[in-house]
Amino acid sequence: MPTAFITGITGQDGSYLTELLLAEGYEVHGAVRRTSSLERSRLAHLYTDPAVYNQRLFLHYADLDDPTTLRRVLTTVAPREVYHLAGQSHVGLSFEIPETTCEFTAMGTLRLLEIMRDLPEPPRFFHATSSEIFGRPADVPQTEQTPMAPVNPYGCAKAFATQMVRIYREAHGLFAVNGILYNHESPRRGENFVTRKICRAAAAIKAGRQQKLSLGDTSARRDWGHARDYVRGMWLALRHETPGDYVFATGRLHSVQDVLENAFASVDLDWTSYVETDPHLMRPAEPMQLVGDASKARAVLGWVPEIAFTDLIREMTLAELQALA
Repeated sequence: MPTAFITGITGQDGSYLTELLLAEGYEVHGAVRRTSSLERSRLAHLYTDPAVYNQRLFLHYADLDDPTTLRRVLTTVAPREVYHLAGQSHVGLSFEIPETTCEFTAMGTLRLLEIMRDLPEPPRFFHATSSEIFGRPADVPQTEQTPMAPVNPYGCAKAFATQMVRIYREAHGLFAVNGILYNHESPRRGENFVTRKICRAAAAIKAGRQQKLSLGDTSARRDWGHARDYVRGMWLALRHETPGDYVFATGRLHSVQDVLENAFASVDLDWTSYVETDPHLMRPAEPMQLVGDASKARAVLGWVPEIAFTDLIREMTLAELQALA
């Protein structure tokens, strides 16, 4: 039975990846912070299943700022694959807590690389990096060769971690992969992300529990995909015979307004009647043309996104409506 270790296992991507790996016959180990409440997490359906938890799914208390616990877990578990998904991943929040963002997102990755470098049999390593490393790119769409030029603390921290992964791959021979992930959403997305905020508001307004929705710039555009598609790309990248970097993206831009239209249409409402602009929600240094070219992932890994943008937003909105009901 192949063994995998996941940091950030209780997050959106971590929970979907856990389900995928379990379905593929893996034994899955995950790092959880001591403050995590597993009963209310995205893993609750697995955590409460006695046929899965402590049988094929094992959780370990460990933090990215505590290399001793990470080293102990990795030495004991000896996983064949490590998926590094943890870190402070909210772009807007990174302006408020830049030091914390860099400590966990940048230095946390370096600590993991150093630990794996010392292991007798280093596992294959996947690092979930971000399109935010490109900042305001001159090239549209972006590829694995697009220069890194981040414009926010989160992107800067990810750029550092991305380059360190490349260095450890080339200088120390680790099987280390950067997955350059463009925005990917799902019903498990954090509530402070704009897609979840919009879908949640549309459902709440439909249910009569909310009257208005305040947003920043609705013309901002992103390359949005579904998290289930992207975790499949992570798994395929570590199954390939050689390590490398891959862009995972849909190659299509959609605006926040597109999210609004689709979310409110999913519950038969006109978004223009309920949305107001709040200048305080405008984000500084907003990158406007982040759209990825996933040709390499398609050619090398056979990866293609399968879930359409409209289906994604509809799924998220109806999930919110069901939760309210």
